[in-house]
Parts: sequence; C-alpha cells; structure tokens
Amino acid sequence: MSASLLLQGVILGILLGGLYALLAAGLTLYFGVMRVVMIAHSAFLILAAYIAWWMNTSLGLDPLLSLVVTVPSFFVVGYVMQRGLLSRLRPATLTMMSVLLTFAIALTIEGALGYFFTGTQRRIQLSYASASFEVLGAQVAVVKLVAFGLAVVALVALWAVLKLTSFGQALRATIQHPEAARLLGIDTDRIAGFGFGLGLATAAIGGTALSLDSTIYPSLHWHWIGPLMAIIVIGGLGSIPGAAIAAMLLGVSQALLQIPLGTTWAQTVFYVALFATLMVRPQGFFGGRLAQRF
Repeated sequence: MSASLLLQGVILGILLGGLYALLAAGLTLYFGVMRVVMIAHSAFLILAAYIAWWMNTSLGLDPLLSLVVTVPSFFVVGYVMQRGLLSRLRPATLTMMSVLLTFAIALTIEGALGYFFTGTQRRIQLSYASASFEVLGAQVAVVKLVAFGLAVVALVALWAVLKLTSFGQALRATIQHPEAARLLGIDTDRIAGFGFGLGLATAAIGGTALSLDSTIYPSLHWHWIGPLMAIIVIGGLGSIPGAAIAAMLLGVSQALLQIPLGTTWAQTVFYVALFATLMVRPQGFFGGRLAQRF
C-alpha cells in the first residue's frame, strides 16, 4: 500500500468518523437520559435527508437551509415523543418496551416515505458534488468536507449546551445520578423530554449531512442501525465522548479496509469490533470517567 493511498484512507476515515460521531450522539443521549434504545433514530435520519432533498429539488434551496425547519421541528417531536409515549412506559420494562415502540415508529416513518416518495433512490445534485482538492497527493472531496464540517459544528454546539448551560448541567446530573438530581430539585421528567428532543435534533443535522453525499431510499435506515449501535456500545453506553472516539476509530478502520477488501466487506469492522467489545469489555472501552468529563 503506497503512502498516498494510506493517507487517502486516513483522511476519508476521519471525515467518515466525524459524521458517524454526529449520527451516534443522539442514540447516546437517549440511553444516557432514559435508558431508551431508540431504534427509530436512523429512520429520523432518513426523514431529515428526504426533507433536505425535497427542499432542494422542489424549492431550489441548499440542503443546509433545511436545518432551519428540521432542527426545531425534530426537537419538538422528540419532546412530545418522550413526554407523550415513552414516559408512560413502566420503568421495569422501559428498555425492552422502548425497542418495540420505537421499532413501530421506524416502520411508520419508512411506510410514509415509501408512500409519498416511492422506493426510488434519490440523490441531491449539488454544484460542488464532484469538486475536490489535493492534500499531499490525496484527494479530498469537498462535499465530504462540508458534511464533516457540519458534524464538527453540531458536536461542538452540543458540547457547549451540555457543558456551559444550566440545562446541560441538569441533563448531565440526570444522566449520572437521576435520584440525586431529583433530590436537588431538578425536574428530571422535563429534562428527559428536553434531552430526547436534543437527541432528535442531532438526527435532523445528521440526516442533512448524510444527504449531501448519499443516495437515499425509505428502507436505508435499517443499514444504519447496526453500525450506530456498535459505536455507542464500543464507546460506552451513555458516553458521548466515548461514542465520538469509537466513531473516529471505526471510521478510519473502515476506510483503510476498503482499500484491500472493498466497501461491502469493510463494513464488517463494526460487527467484529462490537463482538470483540462484548467479549472483552461489555461496558465499552471509553465510558466511565470519560463520560463524566463531558
């Protein structure tokens, strides 16, 4: 493998890893706040991608402008979903029942997308879709760099909300010790609703970033469930920094494996890494104290 090809793989892996980190951040929030396994997260990603595609093809707007609509809308939907549906589930069976409930929501979204847009594959035609520039002999696609930049901005904003605001402090307290948070006067139910809304807002941004360089179709969300679950388990359930580190490592590994194995086989790195994690360290490699520093 030549040095330029290796560099190409590392650059692509970093760009993919940033996107994966954003896509997995919402799942980490759901589990951290409520211990909810949100199967429908990837379906909301594809829904956001379709909204970006529709606004681009029908209204001629840049896909990034769709965030003005999707981010607040998804936040409200997430809040209502948590307060109106998930909060009614019994705590003893919350994790299991949340899988069934969000699975049904995912099927509903897929069915609605299939009804309105059919199963035809769609792709946004961007003016800079084929633009690229060279870095030390490696080609960097502008569209992938834009998606990576959007992911970084979103993750930094999420970090700022969680670290620098009173809401973020209350949310982190709820994640780390819900009973103690209640004793301190924090309305953990309301905070959980806002946390769920925040997680779904990241899905809006992630879906838009995904639409910039991906072909989309209604059932695409099933492709993302496995990799995203692998990222949050390897990173440590409930740990956003852990998920970000795992996403970067897996993104680079996938990109490097694509060179000798091809795209399809390279994706098995998620499942091999997940299996190894469950065998060696089921709680994840990057959780624990790292999660408390976020």
